[in-house]
Amino acid sequence: MNRTLIEQSVSSAEQQARSPERDNALRSASTSEEPTARRVRTGIELKRLVQSIGPLLTLLGFVAIFVYGHRSDWKLPKFGSLIGRVDSRVDDWCEEHGVPESICVQCDASLMPKGADYGWCETHGVHNCVLHHPDVAQLKSVPEIENADIESANRALAAWNRKANNSECKVYQSRIQFASVEAAKKAGVDVELVERGTIVESIRGSGSVVYDPTRLANLASRAKGSVALVRKNLGDRVVRGEILALIDAAEVGNLKTSLMRSIIEQRLQVSNVDRLTQAKDAVPTSLLLNARAAASKAQADVLSAEQSLRNLGLEIRLDALNGLTEAQMMDRLRFLSIPDSIVKEMGSQSSSNLLPIYSPLDGIVTERGASPGEVVDTTQNLFQVADTSRMWLLLSVSQEHASKLQLGQTVEFHSDGMRSVSAGVIDWISTTVDKTTRMIQIRAALENGDGNLRNETFGTGEVILRNEPNAIVIPSEATHWEGCCQIVFVRDKDYFKSPESYKVFHVRSVRLGATNGKRTEIISGVLPGEVIATAGSDVLRAQLLKNNLGAGCDCCAE
Repeated sequence: MNRTLIEQSVSSAEQQARSPERDNALRSASTSEEPTARRVRTGIELKRLVQSIGPLLTLLGFVAIFVYGHRSDWKLPKFGSLIGRVDSRVDDWCEEHGVPESICVQCDASLMPKGADYGWCETHGVHNCVLHHPDVAQLKSVPEIENADIESANRALAAWNRKANNSECKVYQSRIQFASVEAAKKAGVDVELVERGTIVESIRGSGSVVYDPTRLANLASRAKGSVALVRKNLGDRVVRGEILALIDAAEVGNLKTSLMRSIIEQRLQVSNVDRLTQAKDAVPTSLLLNARAAASKAQADVLSAEQSLRNLGLEIRLDALNGLTEAQMMDRLRFLSIPDSIVKEMGSQSSSNLLPIYSPLDGIVTERGASPGEVVDTTQNLFQVADTSRMWLLLSVSQEHASKLQLGQTVEFHSDGMRSVSAGVIDWISTTVDKTTRMIQIRAALENGDGNLRNETFGTGEVILRNEPNAIVIPSEATHWEGCCQIVFVRDKDYFKSPESYKVFHVRSVRLGATNGKRTEIISGVLPGEVIATAGSDVLRAQLLKNNLGAGCDCCAE
C-alpha cells in the first residue's frame, strides 16, 4: 500500500508545474522517502525466497530416496533398524543362483572344482565326449567304452544328417545347484537313469497292398459261345488246371470235325501212297508223286486242326486216335479235355462243342463274371484267380530320401485299422519321380500266408535304415535346445553322498539320433547308468537362462 501511495504522489508531482523552489522541495521529499521504497522491495524478495524453499526441500527429499534405494537395492529397511534394534546376522543368500552364498559353487568354483575340459569332439559333435573321455561321466567309477557303442554311433551319423551343435558354445561349462534335496523336489524335478533300448530308424511313406501281378490271372473264353456250366464261385480255392466253367462254342465243334476229316483224309492218302508204291513199276512216276503230295497235304491239315484245338486250350494226343474207327474217334473228341466226372455231371446228351476254362495257378477266385446260359465273347472277363500267399506293397516316399534307398532293405507295413505288421524287402525302386506328387515309388513283396493282407489295402510303410537293439536312450522330455546346443542335465555322482554334498546338475551337450515314441537315441553325450533330469527339467533350463542372461553368447546368434 505504501508503494502505491508513493507512486501516486510521484505521478501527481510530475503533473504540477515545476519551479526551482518546487524542484528543491521535491528533491528533499524524495530523499526522505527512499528508505521506505527499499524496505518494500526487500519484503517482496524475502516472501519469494520463503515460497521457493518448499519445492527445493521436496526435490532434495527425492534425491535422498533415490540414493538410498540405489545403495540398498531398493529394499525397505527392517523394522528393527528403524527402532534401533539391528540384527547382527549376515544375509547369506545368492540371489543370482538361488542358493546360500556360502555354498554357491557357481560364485566360488573352488568349493567344487570342475573336472578336465576336453573341449570339442569333431567326430561326434559334442563337448567333453564321453565316448572318448569316459571320466567325464557322472558315475562312481570310470566305465569302459564298448566298441559296439562307437560302431553304433558311427552308423547313426552315417544314416542321417543329424542336428549339429555349435562348437563355440560354452553352455556345457555351466552347473545348476539346489540348496537341498528338498528344494529340488519342491521345484518338481524328477530324474531317470540313462538306459539301453531298441531304436529303429526308418523312412516313412504311404502306400497300398495290391495283388502280385505275376500271381494273378484274368480269365476269358477263347471262343465265342454261351456258358454251359459254372463250377466255381467267388471265394472258392482252386488248384492249377482245375476247370472253372464250360463254354458251348460252335468253333470247337467245327475244329473237332475238321480234325476228324483231316485224319480220315490222311489215312486215305497214306493208303493210296502205299498201294502205288507197291505197284510203282506198273504206274507212272507222276501219279506216285501226286499221291505223296496229297498225303503230305492231308498230314498238314491234321496238324493245323490239332494246333487250332490246342490254341483253345484243349489238350489232344494224335497217337491216341490212331487205330480208332470214325465212331470211336468222334466219341473220343466229343468230350476232349473234360474229365469223366464232369461228363457224368452234365449227362450224355451234352454238346460236343464244350470248351473248358482252366485255372492257370493255385489261388482263390476273386472275381466271377460268368452265369449259366450267358452269351460271352473273347473280351469278357469271366473269372479272376489270385494267389494271395504273396502280395505287393507299393510305397511312395519323399524324393529327398532317394539316396538312402537300396534294394534288399527291409520294409514294414502297418495297414490302416489293423495291428499286425507285415515285412518284406525292397525289390524295385522307381527311376521316375511322380510328376504330380514328386514322390518316388518303391516295391516290396510281402508274405501273406495267413491271408490278412487284402488287395487295395492302404497304410503306412517304413523302410528300415537302422535297427539298434542296444542303443543308448533317454526320455525325449529330458533334452533341450538352447539355440546352439542340445543339452541334458546330469545329476552329480555325489548328490546323495552326504547331507552336506553339493546338490548339483551338470549341463552336458549331447548329439541326438532317432526318436521312437517317447524315447530318443543318444549318439554321444551320456552313458548308461548316469542320472538325468526329466520331468521338471524346464526348471533347470529356466535357471540356466537366468544365469546366462546378459552373457552375450555370440555362438547362438544366428
